[in-house]
Amino acid sequence: MVRIFIAIDLPSPIRERIRECQEALSATEAKLTLVNAESAHITLKFIGEVDPSQLDPIGSALCTIRFPAFDFEVRGIGANNLRSPRVVWGNVKDGGECARLHRQIEEVLVPFGVPKENRAFTPHVTLARVRRPHPSLLPALRHFAEEYLGKGEACCIRLKKSTLLPSGPRYEDLFEVMSV
Repeated sequence: MVRIFIAIDLPSPIRERIRECQEALSATEAKLTLVNAESAHITLKFIGEVDPSQLDPIGSALCTIRFPAFDFEVRGIGANNLRSPRVVWGNVKDGGECARLHRQIEEVLVPFGVPKENRAFTPHVTLARVRRPHPSLLPALRHFAEEYLGKGEACCIRLKKSTLLPSGPRYEDLFEVMSV
């Protein structure tokens, strides 16, 4: 089985700003597992484990998606729940383009038995997973609530393979779909 997801990669300046923010968040007493800033991305759809024989058909289905290139920015760092945060992320502002793309992706994956999400899609960039919360994390999150991390252009989406290793996940691009 192969673990896969679909994402938009980030430009280097945003990844550098993520690294800077992660350093400040690490100074809190919360126990955090930081995402490797070099591989930070906007996840459009996590698919999970699939049979390797499905990779080419899924890649071909993704190639039927048509979308214009669009601009996005990462502004403000937040969390899934401020009372008991489990994930710290950067908010993605894009005028709803990622959500439109997400809906198209979900439609083309239905024939492969990939279930649609029940919850609303919110584009974000994961910075850290919270292993043990601590009150010192909240002031840091408030400090970065409006932080500007940069802007980019989404001109392609990528089907990625995720291999879980003790040092963290390793990602490999399998397919790329360019904007029209």
